[in-house]
Amino acid sequence: MFDILLTESERQIREEVRDFVRNKVDPDLIIRMDGNEQEYPYDFVKAVTKANLIGLRFPKKYGGRGLNWVSEMVAIEEIGVLGIALGCAYSLPSIVGEAIDKFGTDQQKQKYLASIISGEKICAEGLTEPRGGSDFFGTITSAIPHNDHFLINGEKRFVAGGIGADYFLIYAKTDFKAAPHQSLSAFIVDRDMGVEVDEHYSLMGCRGMGAARIVLKDVKVPQENLIGSLNDGASIFNAIMVPERLTSAAGAIGLGRAALELAIRYSTRREAFGKTISRFEGISFKVADCATELDAARGLVYHAARLADANQPSRKAVSQAKLFATETCYKTVSESMQILGGIGYTDVYPIERLFRDARLATIWTGSSEVMRLIIQSDIYKDVLKEPRDAKRDIELDTPGASKTIEKVYREDPDKHYPRKD
Repeated sequence: MFDILLTESERQIREEVRDFVRNKVDPDLIIRMDGNEQEYPYDFVKAVTKANLIGLRFPKKYGGRGLNWVSEMVAIEEIGVLGIALGCAYSLPSIVGEAIDKFGTDQQKQKYLASIISGEKICAEGLTEPRGGSDFFGTITSAIPHNDHFLINGEKRFVAGGIGADYFLIYAKTDFKAAPHQSLSAFIVDRDMGVEVDEHYSLMGCRGMGAARIVLKDVKVPQENLIGSLNDGASIFNAIMVPERLTSAAGAIGLGRAALELAIRYSTRREAFGKTISRFEGISFKVADCATELDAARGLVYHAARLADANQPSRKAVSQAKLFATETCYKTVSESMQILGGIGYTDVYPIERLFRDARLATIWTGSSEVMRLIIQSDIYKDVLKEPRDAKRDIELDTPGASKTIEKVYREDPDKHYPRKD
């Protein structure tokens, strides 16, 4: 259906990744990961980098293929069929790489970006801290300049890939007097600089991805490992939120698609009351709804990716794609389990694994609640056509919001919609 929206090059990359997923990924790897028998998918990373499928958007100079955002979304949907852990392993080079490619020096790109595209090194990012999740700018990890380096102290939790990473993208406070959005800087921190992996989390889903808590105690980081400008961590964070959230959205579509296809095939074989259950509208209507919503999610992802390709503002579109795709994924996997019935609640089929994976998609890389916060903020700005101030924001978040909007409308009705009265 969506082929008409893709270029020939984008369709080719889809088929290339689809072939890789079908023929180059050992199914036993996923079983070992989900059974906590493997701490990190090293073999998968080696295989996907050998196939030159990592870092598709990045310049050929550093080992990438110079493709666009849509190509990467098409690719991550196919990887997402394998589950959220391998989808994460595939996406991290895009996320961390975005910071280095967009803000890093050529030396940093040669040393760090090229190494994750080639598979020589594994990267991870340290965002969340024990004191808060979505409150990113409340970071208390510190980086104090000392001679020709920085001393970094702090800890990060839920670091996906922390077990296997060779280096980390770390945000730390470098200006203790500035406003939160002007107080952080970003650094590349090599594991052997003294990063301690203090805890390996046991997760409900996303198993085998090596999620960890890392601790930095007087870790000496050379000044040359500062990414971008001092105290400009906000710009880097905002930039990496595009691949962070778009890859989450596209991967979730693949995960939901895998569950639905399994349920469809099962429904054509399972019989009840003298006919296959696919012939009951109670089943087939679930399929229709889920397929429709997955297509709608895919449309939102492609739309946001096209905006990113055109260097157009995409914050709202990216947030809408992440919100809708991940919630649609969760609903689709849940309905697919319902179609399978009791057998879907066992580990005979992978539905229960996909269900555990899907639950995480609505939480990480910005929860659904945070996505709604961003979306509503941008919508109000678009409709009111004026800058938002703190007083107005507070008013619009109260039960009396409708009165406030009516007051704004009456002050300047021509700015909004014409009234017949």
